[in-house]
Amino acid sequence: MKRTAFLMTLCLGLLTAVESRGETWRMGKPIVTYWAGPPMTDVTAKQMAEGGWNLVWCKENELDVARRHGLRALLHDGLTSPHNFDKPETKPKLDALIRRVRRHPAFYAYFLDDEPNTSLFPTLGRLVGCLRERDPAHLAYINLFPTYASNKQLGNDGDTITAYKQHLRQFIETVKPGLISYDHYHFSVKGDSGQYFLNLAMIRQAALDASLPFLNIVQASSWTPSMRVPNGDELRWLVYTSLAYDAQGISYFVYCHPKIEGAMAKADGTPTPLYHAAKPLNREFVAIASQLQPLRSLGVYHAGMLPNGAVPLPPDAALRLDPTPPTVESKPLQPVQGFLMGCFGKPAKKPKATHVVVVNLDYKQGAKTTLTGAGGFSAFDATTGKWSRAGRDRVELELSPGGGKLLRIER
Repeated sequence: MKRTAFLMTLCLGLLTAVESRGETWRMGKPIVTYWAGPPMTDVTAKQMAEGGWNLVWCKENELDVARRHGLRALLHDGLTSPHNFDKPETKPKLDALIRRVRRHPAFYAYFLDDEPNTSLFPTLGRLVGCLRERDPAHLAYINLFPTYASNKQLGNDGDTITAYKQHLRQFIETVKPGLISYDHYHFSVKGDSGQYFLNLAMIRQAALDASLPFLNIVQASSWTPSMRVPNGDELRWLVYTSLAYDAQGISYFVYCHPKIEGAMAKADGTPTPLYHAAKPLNREFVAIASQLQPLRSLGVYHAGMLPNGAVPLPPDAALRLDPTPPTVESKPLQPVQGFLMGCFGKPAKKPKATHVVVVNLDYKQGAKTTLTGAGGFSAFDATTGKWSRAGRDRVELELSPGGGKLLRIER
């Protein structure tokens, strides 16, 4: 206890040595990033910017490269690791690092840790508090385990839902993050994950309860024989299901790695077909998430198959699909089919849905449906960023495999 008090006093002393700018971190543009990439050079930065990525991993000496290409930087430095935080020699070095980088125009966030066990949360909480006091304008970024992590990995007991809910609660209460990030890899050789929507639903609810944005790290490679490389339609499915559940960030595992199959670029930097598939999707994600950013997620409903964690579309819902697909329980490893409806509205005591993201859950073929409801509809073109009238009381939708559409209800 005395050691902890001493370290906190030392940290707070360093914090008050220099005035902070009095700013608070804000997400700004929705995040498109990646996990595992090449060194940040002008060539790789240019490729990422052209592909629609807007947050790149950097070392301190690479920050200027990110700035030259209009990119935000996620700083990776051992000094911001929780495993080094309690070392006496870390504090002055960390303070010096913060002084050097906090006013850099490209700097956006500090990377702290990936998939921490609950036992590390107290240290992470002190580290996040230290960084927030010293540099409140920048995010302290931590990524969490998915639902299918073992109890030993999480550091919690109970069944999947109990252990993971406890893990999220402890993370939010102890660490006090500015954003919730997690990873979930859906596509195996044998079939699809049975917990993808459960994980999305639990993260969405935890983020809503804590008034935090969240980021979903999705699969874009195969790193083991049991997992398959997703194609462009499956990638679209991951992007649009994340949007419907209110994600404000998307990250791909991986961008580039010499020992991992698939990815966005080969080891020599050559873009892959997946890069070209992600290029328009990245811009669509930012365009739609920007429209949803000032709104609140009111509900996410499944019509058709009901995977683990899914909520069926209520019989008395104001917005409906015509025809409504029959409710079917999904089977393990079976691809989910049907439609997804993410409803959004302005924060209020009795909020009403003003926007809806409709997603085709079949990533193997396109689908047509009709959205019905009282009032008129406007449709958002995620390519041009413009709204246009789409119909009154009903609007016909033609959706790509795994694709979606943002609509606004005009009352």
